[in-house]
Formats: sequence, structure tokens, C-alpha cells
Amino acid sequence: MDLAADLRRALDGVCASGVPEVRENGQWLAALDGAQYEVRIQGEAALLHLWSAQQSLVRRVVRVAEQSRERVVVEVERFGHSRRAQLEIVAPGAGREVRHVDRGKFCGRLHQILTDHFPDETVDSLLTSADLHRSLSGSYTRGLMHRGSEAFAVIGASPKETGATIDGMLTFGLIWLQHLRDRARRHSVCGLRLFLPRGSSAITAHRLTALASPQQAELYEYDPLYWRVRRVALSDAGNLATWITPRRGIEQSIAAALPEAERIRSLAPDAIQIGVAAGTQEVTLRFRGLEFARWRLGAMWFGLGDHPEVLTPGEWPVLQALVHQMETVRHPLTSETRRGLYRAQPERWLEAMVAADPSRIDARLDARHIYAQVPAFSANDRGIIDLLAATRDGRLAVIELKASEDIQLVMQAVDYWLRVRWHHDRDDFRRYGYFPDAALRAKPPLLFLVAPGFRFHPSIEIVLRYLSPEIEVVRVALAENWRRGLRVVFRQ
Repeated sequence: MDLAADLRRALDGVCASGVPEVRENGQWLAALDGAQYEVRIQGEAALLHLWSAQQSLVRRVVRVAEQSRERVVVEVERFGHSRRAQLEIVAPGAGREVRHVDRGKFCGRLHQILTDHFPDETVDSLLTSADLHRSLSGSYTRGLMHRGSEAFAVIGASPKETGATIDGMLTFGLIWLQHLRDRARRHSVCGLRLFLPRGSSAITAHRLTALASPQQAELYEYDPLYWRVRRVALSDAGNLATWITPRRGIEQSIAAALPEAERIRSLAPDAIQIGVAAGTQEVTLRFRGLEFARWRLGAMWFGLGDHPEVLTPGEWPVLQALVHQMETVRHPLTSETRRGLYRAQPERWLEAMVAADPSRIDARLDARHIYAQVPAFSANDRGIIDLLAATRDGRLAVIELKASEDIQLVMQAVDYWLRVRWHHDRDDFRRYGYFPDAALRAKPPLLFLVAPGFRFHPSIEIVLRYLSPEIEVVRVALAENWRRGLRVVFRQ
């Protein structure tokens, strides 16, 4: 078969309806938008030349791996590279999500940043495609660059990514770093370089201080307007916005709402917990973790929807019916486990169980001293529940709870641990009325990661190995039917 003729025929079919889109190893080559092509014979192979106003690309085609009217996939050899690559030519109109376009454009920008900022180094590769097998997200551009025998892993986020995506980049950066180290042959991968939009590096810088070797990570901010770059010194990483509500203020809020709150609690005293919403003076009532009533501005509001009602004498029967419904459906032994009312707010349900008896998690934990969301901070929508406790011998313990798999569990837990340690070093907990009659030790807090056994993401092992030995982590795996009672299946 004539490879060059087959390739021409396949490309003519894809390009019949317009200019194609070009991808290499899953990465969209934005600079080749509007590309033209030429195929020439080179021995038993074919030479493919693609060019546009911005870029020119030449690849030696070994074989046509796949072809259809929508796309052609060819296996190619790149000059100066020992490994073969996959080039994909996709018909126009196949459709790309806006976020993929933004990421593709950012990939080109990052390549230029690296070339300009590190003129003595070579950029080996940059990718934006997801690698689900290795838990590598397509939300970031990742790559490798080297000088001599030393190399750096690179990861960056487009300025159009969400704040949560940008804040989560360190987790994926460490996974990418370990992947490159595992497969390194010619180079020693000595560290990680992270590139974030200007003004978005505070949380990442904060978390970098928890690594065993923070000097192996280089943090950079780029200006999305002019694409200038500056390195962020880790010494600039201070304590983020965090505060401790004095315990006396919490007790005063509960006391103000207590007559009405206790009347409601009497409807199901074993299932209803009274607390205060983090960072506020509003008193909450939760049924096995699910908030159904809140006292604020001198009135009690109730309901599970977005439009709660003020509790009046006439609405009392409605509240009673709601509590009865929750007793039936949101019960450990119910058979209606598929109901939304049963499955809602699983972390909060788990929190209520652990707070009631933390010794079920670890015998060292003292049930007399356990608090939720202390300290509080603005990122309270992380989907992870924080409990602060103490061991029987006076050592602080941060307990992170998660009912579902979350690759960010470790870094988000470390984030909270760093804040707790910061306040502990300043004796803030004692000054604000927490842990009365407990002599807290000066040692750094313990960190407990608690989740059902099959809900620990496999990649957290990689992240854990990069943490400072100062952070003593205890991983506690619960039985999957934890709602029926806390049972530890293994502890590491």
C-alpha cells in the first residue's frame, strides 16, 4: 500500500468541509488553526508538513492508525524525540467547548512564557489532555522542561479557570511530578514549577509550606494581560483570612435561642443537634446533620427548601410533620436509602456521629472537647467537614471527614491543619475559651483523615508522601454502612 497516497486521501476527506483542527498527543495546537498541509514520500514513510500563519510543523508519518470522515489519527515520529507521538486531524465543525479552546490557547501562551523566562532550558512537552488512568486533570497544562541532566515538572492554570480549580492545582502538580520521576530515564526531575494567574497564588503558597521540601517547588504568577511573570517567594505566604469566634459568644447565641430550640429538639432528642453556623451568631438545628431550622434575628425559621418559613404557633404542626418524616426516612435502619432525604448532607451526618463519640475513630480522642469549624474561614464551601478535638493527653487533633471520594482531601485537610497550628502557636484557643481545663501540649496537631474505606482516592498516597514529617497523618477507614454505626475497618 502507498502510505503517502492513503494519507492524502484520508486528509482530503476530513478537509472537504473546511480547515481542520490539529491535535498532538491530545493537545490542541491552537497556532495551527487554519493550517494547510502537504504530503511527501520519504522512503517507506510519508512526510507531513502542516503550516499556518503562526506555526509550521513537520512530522514523519509511520502509519495511519484511524480514519473516518470526522478525523484522521496518524502515528508520527518527531525529530529529536525517541518516542512516537499521535497526531490527530479533526474535521471542522466537530465542536469544541469554550473551556477547551481557552486551555488550548493558554497552552501556547505557557510555552512562550517558559521559552522567554527560561532561555537556557528546553521545553520537552506541554499537554492539556486528561489522563484518567493517572488521575491527571485536563483543567491544567502540564509538561516537562530540562537543562542538561536536570529537569522540572511544569503545571499551569488558565486565567479563565475557576478559583476552586486554581486552588486545587498543587495536588495535581504533585501527582504529575511523581509520574515524571517514576518514568524519568535521561533526566533527574528535581522539582515542580507552578504557574497561576496574578493574584491567585495565596492558597497555593500557603499549602506549599506544608511540604517536606518546599524548596523543590517554584511558584510563579503571570499577568494575563501582558504575560509577564514573577516568582512568588514562599516567605510571602502568611496566614490566610481566618478567625476564631470566642466560645462565650457562641454560648450566648445558643442561650438566646435555647427555649425554642430545646422545644424543637424534644421532638427527636437523639437525632437533633443544636449548634452555631460558622462565623455567625445564628443558631442551627440539624437532624442527623441535615439543617432544617435556624434561629436568627430573634425568630426561628424552618424548612428544607430555599424558602424557609417563620415558625409560628400555627406552623408548629407542619414542623412536627417534617421531623416525623425525617425520623422515618433519615434513619440508620431505614429501607428507603435511595431517597434524597436519606442521602442529603452525608458529611454532616458523619460529623454528628463522630462528634457524639470521637473515641470510635481513635481511643486517644477526648469526647469532652470537640468543636466544629474552629477556626472558621471564608472557604467554607469545600465539601469537607472539619472537627477540632484534643487527645486525652492534651494534644490537638484536626479531624477531616469525607463521605465520598475526593482527590483534594489531603491538601484541603493540610490547609486547615496549617491554620490550626498557626492559632495554636499563638495560644488563641485557650484565650478564646476553647478546651477549658485541658492542658494543651505545644506539639503540632495530629491530622485524622476519616472516610469510608472505598472512598479514599488512590492518588492521595502520592500527595501524602510529599508532606512534611511534622504533619502526623492518621488515615481512618470506616465501613461503607457507617450510618448504621461507626466501625473502623483499618487505621494507618
